[in-house]
Amino acid sequence: QVQLVESGGGLVQAGGSLRLSCNVSGSIFSMYAMGWYRQAPGKQRELVWFSISGDGGRTTYADAVKDRFTVSIDNAKNTLFLQMNSLKPEDTAVYYCRAVITSPEFKDFWGHGTQVTVSS
Repeated sequence: QVQLVESGGGLVQAGGSLRLSCNVSGSIFSMYAMGWYRQAPGKQRELVWFSISGDGGRTTYADAVKDRFTVSIDNAKNTLFLQMNSLKPEDTAVYYCRAVITSPEFKDFWGHGTQVTVSS
C-alpha cells in the first residue's frame, strides 16, 4: 500500500504563490507514475501534472498551468512538490496527489487532497 498526504494549501490572493507537498509512504523512485490533479467545485477532477517514469518516461503539464506551476521531487524525503506561481481565482480547487504502481500489480493511490483558494 502507498499512502499519500498532501499539505500546503490555503488562501492566497490572485498573483500570489503557494507550494504544495505530497509525502509518499514509499520511494517515489519506485513508482511507475506520479501526478497532481485538482477538482474545483461542481467540476470533474482534472490533471495538473503527470509523469511516467517507466516505458521511456513522459511528463505532462496541463495547458492551464504551464509556465506557472512547477513540480519537483525530493527523493531523499519521498516528497513531491507543486510550486504554484501567479495564481488565479480559477486555480481554486482541492489538489490531489496520485501514485501508480505496476508491480506486483497495477494499483492507483490517491491522497485526501488539500484546499487551495485564490481570492480576486
